[in-house]
Amino acid sequence: MRHSLLFALSLSTASLGAWADSPLQGAVIGTTDCYDYSASRPSTTVNTAANLFDGDPSTFFATNARSYTWAGLDLGEPHVITRVGWMPRDDVYGESRVVLAMFEGANSPDFMDAIPIYLNTERGTRGQMSYADVDCSRGFRYVRYVGPNDARCNLAELEFYGYPAVGDDSHLYQLTNLPMVVVNTVDQEEPYDKEHEITANIIIIDEEGAYYLEKEGGIRERGNGSRQFPKKPWRIKFAKKQSVLDAPAKAKKWTLINNYGDKTLMRNRLAFDIAERMGMEWVPYCRFVDVVLNGEYKGCYQLCDQVEVNEGRLEIDEMTPEDVDGEALTGGYFVEVDAYADEETSWFTTSHYHLPITIKSPDEDEITPEQSQYIEDYFNELERLLHVSSFTDPEQGYRQMLDTRSFIQHMLVNEVAGNTDTYWSTYMYKRRSDPLIYTGPVWDFDLGFDNDYRTYHVYNSKDYLWDSGNASSAEGMRYFAQRILKKDTTTAAEIQAMWQQVRDHGLTAEWLNALVDAYAEELDASQRLNFMRWPILSEYVHMNPVALGSYNAEVRRVKDYVEKQMAHLDKVIGYDPELNAITTVKADESTDGPVEYFTPQGVRTQHLVEGQIYIRRQGNKVDKIRR
Repeated sequence: MRHSLLFALSLSTASLGAWADSPLQGAVIGTTDCYDYSASRPSTTVNTAANLFDGDPSTFFATNARSYTWAGLDLGEPHVITRVGWMPRDDVYGESRVVLAMFEGANSPDFMDAIPIYLNTERGTRGQMSYADVDCSRGFRYVRYVGPNDARCNLAELEFYGYPAVGDDSHLYQLTNLPMVVVNTVDQEEPYDKEHEITANIIIIDEEGAYYLEKEGGIRERGNGSRQFPKKPWRIKFAKKQSVLDAPAKAKKWTLINNYGDKTLMRNRLAFDIAERMGMEWVPYCRFVDVVLNGEYKGCYQLCDQVEVNEGRLEIDEMTPEDVDGEALTGGYFVEVDAYADEETSWFTTSHYHLPITIKSPDEDEITPEQSQYIEDYFNELERLLHVSSFTDPEQGYRQMLDTRSFIQHMLVNEVAGNTDTYWSTYMYKRRSDPLIYTGPVWDFDLGFDNDYRTYHVYNSKDYLWDSGNASSAEGMRYFAQRILKKDTTTAAEIQAMWQQVRDHGLTAEWLNALVDAYAEELDASQRLNFMRWPILSEYVHMNPVALGSYNAEVRRVKDYVEKQMAHLDKVIGYDPELNAITTVKADESTDGPVEYFTPQGVRTQHLVEGQIYIRRQGNKVDKIRR
């Protein structure tokens, strides 16, 4: 579609002026099932799309369906659109019904290739046309106005301006500075459950058109609790594997996280940043994006990796139905300790702690009975060793089957984030020919960062959040974790060592809050649109402990939480940030001698003040102390 504007350049100045000054003409197209308000019933002859182009402000277009309805023109040939105009219906609701209306262009009559060319964010004026310039270099044969959600379209007049040209893709429209994901489905069908995939054309635009991806695929709902929100989470699936934006994976499946209960829209991404700093093996890719479905603006989402076995994602052996014995049967397996497991097809319950475990890979329609039995037996044996272990020599017990390092990493990420659902959903995996079960990746932090009234304020607790009676867990997962993190006395030292390492290497409140500020700036334009579409900043939704009424106040609340939670964890784990932040002075080569004390600035002193930090040296032995 990348063509030059040769046709436009060949027009005379007078011709261009004529095109610019006069509304374009074409065949009227649009939703045909309209609504007759006077008779309170559907109609195909009253309040039709033709009224939008009759020059009469007293007539209007209204549809029977309340959403995904539209009207426009078939221009007969591609035109570069330069301006659009609209007038609201002349009634008490008319002026508000044009807010978040979308203008789109397409070159397929079914609008499967439609992309936005302008989003209106202002109220209209009854009896008066509103106009907006369009900055999109592509030419379109078909143009349309898509009414906002729940508005029946309800418009009085509509105009398009431009000139005939194929155009090019050198400069495409985006709603904000964020990448834009556009999904158009056959017959504008909206996804309605997790099982049925709707055929779709998926378009991603970034850098004003410098990045453009358009591929066939499908869309369906995803998630569990998040599906109950009016702003739905989705999974998109390309027909063939695709590289998306700057993601490392090339894959078919990608997720659109709705972040509905998270009024900062960034909690999940912040948690992923913590996981990367913690050194977890794989952390899902994510980007903030604006989403449009069938011409309707849906809000600010988070485009993420699908959590699955795939190159560039969880890189373990992907099993086939032939892998039923010997070494091949030992992996790889990807599972989820999942409170919703009984809603899935491929799942089991462990024998002792009764953990509900969904088998994610091998896939439910490919897994064999031998593979399913193997991983179930493996977890049951891990539980048996964990339960009977006296922990006098844990290396000879359950640690032969569980990687405690990744288990601790996973726990600490969730503790920093204050995730109430740490053990409600926990991903784990096992590689081929490797006896250990690993924990990860982390996922789902909508309730994190003090966003759950059941645990608000997290930092006021005396211990870890995961072991709180108010935190959630899948069946016996809390008891499973307690055996590892509390009963095994060697674990406390491992937690302390890992915490000290990551704290000394940059996991600080200052670093994390700098990310909060950066993301708030990046999200500024998009969050404004999002909360126009979903005006909930003053409402309590999901588990919100407070409703502060503004985006900036929600961001400040996260920053305050970060400061206090990091200090809380330092105390629980036993880490002194002042003491550990001192650079150690190099000792001389002697092996003994008198004890010397230095200030943190390296000045020798003999007068030690209670509560202050000093460097203590005796020969070549140096340590740091608090008096």
